[in-house]
Amino acid sequence: MERKQNMKVWLVGVLAVVMALSSLGLQNTAAFAADSQKQYLTNGGFESDLWQTWNVEAANWDSLEAQHFSYAEDTWMTADEGERAFKYWLKDGSGGGLTVSQTLSALPAGSYELSVKTMGGAGAEAGTVKLFAGNETVEATATTGYNAWGVLTLKFELAEELSDVKVGAVVTGNSNAWGYLDSFSLTSTSGGEVDIPAPVAADIFVERVAGMDEDFIKGVDVSSIIALEDSGVKFYNEAGKKQDIFKTLKESGVNYVRVRIWNDPYDSKGRGYGGGNNDLEKAVEIGKRATANGMKLLVDFHYSDFWADPAKQQAPKAWANLNFEDKKAALYSYTKASLKTMEAAGVDIGMVQIGNETNGSVAGEKEWKKMSALFSAGSKAVRETDKDILVALHFTNPETAGRYASIAETLKTNDVDYDVFASSYYPFWHGTLKNLTTVLKNVANNYGKKVMVAETSYAYTAEDGDGHGNTAPKSSGQTLNYPITVQGQATAVRDVIEAVANVGEAGLGVFYWEPAWIPVAPDKKLEKKKALWEKYGSGWASSYAAEYDPEDAGEWYGGSAVDNQALFDFYGRPLPSLDVFKYVNTGAVAPLRIDEIKDLSVSAISGEAVVLPDTVTAVYNDGSKRAVNVMWDQEALNQAITAGAGTYVINGAVEGGLTVKAHLEIKPKNYVVNPSFENSDRSMWKISYGTGSSYTDYLEKASDAKSGNYSLHFSGNVVDFKAEQKITGLEPGYYNLSMFLQGGDAADPDMYLYADNGTQQYKMITSVHGWVNWSNPEIKDILVTDGTLTIGASIKAGSGAWGTLDDFYLYRVKGEGE
Repeated sequence: MERKQNMKVWLVGVLAVVMALSSLGLQNTAAFAADSQKQYLTNGGFESDLWQTWNVEAANWDSLEAQHFSYAEDTWMTADEGERAFKYWLKDGSGGGLTVSQTLSALPAGSYELSVKTMGGAGAEAGTVKLFAGNETVEATATTGYNAWGVLTLKFELAEELSDVKVGAVVTGNSNAWGYLDSFSLTSTSGGEVDIPAPVAADIFVERVAGMDEDFIKGVDVSSIIALEDSGVKFYNEAGKKQDIFKTLKESGVNYVRVRIWNDPYDSKGRGYGGGNNDLEKAVEIGKRATANGMKLLVDFHYSDFWADPAKQQAPKAWANLNFEDKKAALYSYTKASLKTMEAAGVDIGMVQIGNETNGSVAGEKEWKKMSALFSAGSKAVRETDKDILVALHFTNPETAGRYASIAETLKTNDVDYDVFASSYYPFWHGTLKNLTTVLKNVANNYGKKVMVAETSYAYTAEDGDGHGNTAPKSSGQTLNYPITVQGQATAVRDVIEAVANVGEAGLGVFYWEPAWIPVAPDKKLEKKKALWEKYGSGWASSYAAEYDPEDAGEWYGGSAVDNQALFDFYGRPLPSLDVFKYVNTGAVAPLRIDEIKDLSVSAISGEAVVLPDTVTAVYNDGSKRAVNVMWDQEALNQAITAGAGTYVINGAVEGGLTVKAHLEIKPKNYVVNPSFENSDRSMWKISYGTGSSYTDYLEKASDAKSGNYSLHFSGNVVDFKAEQKITGLEPGYYNLSMFLQGGDAADPDMYLYADNGTQQYKMITSVHGWVNWSNPEIKDILVTDGTLTIGASIKAGSGAWGTLDDFYLYRVKGEGE
């Protein structure tokens, strides 16, 4: 995001964009809550003469209509308030829309909230409304249908009085978009002038997050810390002196520590499963150290002997053969006894998490009635231990439409007692920050719960410090909107904090996941590291975990997958990004410099012109972007062009001594039309179904695509379909065909890539191996004699199978006689 400044003041940060359905109730919107607040807009309800009080501007008045509307004209409409509203119709969407605004002669220093009620068309006829105040604005939000009134809100701060402030809304949309505006309001939320701190000088830029409560949680999960220290890992302060990491965390603004607890993370011989070997004893020790340094503890019960997440929620070994009632009693007793042990040790417990990422299962139970009963048993144990301890439930995948609303409604129906609805949010997996704010705010408003992010993180380097692969960054399946740098990491964390603060008073805080899980013995050979992981459990899993989790930990055991997402470098020195937890209160500024120039990926067809750009985009540490000149190694480029099909790296020199690389792939021509489903015209693809209730769609979700944003998604009670394309005009000869496939839960699979030349069908059997574990089947030497070839994929599997197809590639290898 770019810092914007006018002549007199820095408008600090957009705090909230919230589009809430009318069922949330206007009384929940802060802009309308206090009648005593000064209203800075005139005729906000459009009850008096529209054209005398509002300035309505349009680039092309012939393309739209604007009207001072009377609710009496439409007896079916649910009026917002009063008798009138502002109505618009964009006859021609290319006309540029319109702006509705007022200019205030003066606005004192302070905190403000600008809001408007909006309603209108849905889908292609939706109007999009974007609020603005001076130079600050928010992402445009679309209307959702007739009578579906919602509230759009912009919160902002002025460090000093500002003159001639233009505030209002910009309305855009496609042709025939329509809608209404009402209840415009601009009020002070600070009661006058406020003392906004000046940003501090630092090594990174951090834009201040306004509106946070003093007790806003800025937490970290350092569950692996004891295993790391036992493995010889040392931590330092900013001065380079060895220091207890808990003291360093406190000095950096952290006020809460999260720790996971597994019931019995040891095999039959007492050897730890790894991942920190986080039993109750280690939780007590971590809790005591956090308490000694003035930080509260969040206790995260997994109710498992090892990792619990949406893909696996295995009951502890000791509970495996219990009936449900006995399991419920065991969970209650275990929770209560564990908390009593921790309290007796002097641990300051502020919150308890009943389960970890329990989207559809907990402690081996997958039916929501039973899950809810287990949640309630754990909650009861917490309440009886200390009524002041907050009870949290933890879920993930906020990007999935309707998921959190459905879960919250189910919990309400099943009468589960809890205080906090917690979400995981990893920027590279879990959708937009706007969506995160929206889904959390809906839970807060509709169900009266506090909300928070229980896990987040981001990479500061692409390097791997311990020889065990990292979860991010990946070349596909992830959205990497921030530079993979220390500055990018800090900005990512800051923005998640802001997204939760944007929820309002219910936004409780954010926890960073495992910021200290750095490499053990970073300068030693891999075998030395493996020995330490096995002995102390300082890797994500040890080989001993195979006894409990053979399919995952038993196969992929090893070191840290997040050492490059830590807030300490590979040698235990704090990164400047660790201080984001205190800088969000004040803001921070640093000397301006280039933070990242991303390497380019250039694809070309052999024989066609290959052109590399004259400039590349440099991202600066303040978030701004500028084009900078680049000089490419022309000799290397010419050699690549002459060599033809293949992959090449072309080096480029950037002003100021920096470098950039162009990863050039020269490919034979791909004869598949729309091979990655990116073009909206997909008529060349034929989807046919067999028996059962297969479901396919062209899914717009980068995390499920091999490249681009789209893929062919499938799921169903019984999956049975073919996706094929008939290709004509091919030169006779031999061709190779490939595709990419990912997915899971495929019982009895029968999946293959195929090509049919009219006289022979070629097949390559394939399968799915989990989310974004891409299979890449290839058929070689397909003979084409008459210029026609039908290519495709046949996918069959049992109930519950899911996955995506992407990136079909057919290219000519050689002539028929070669």
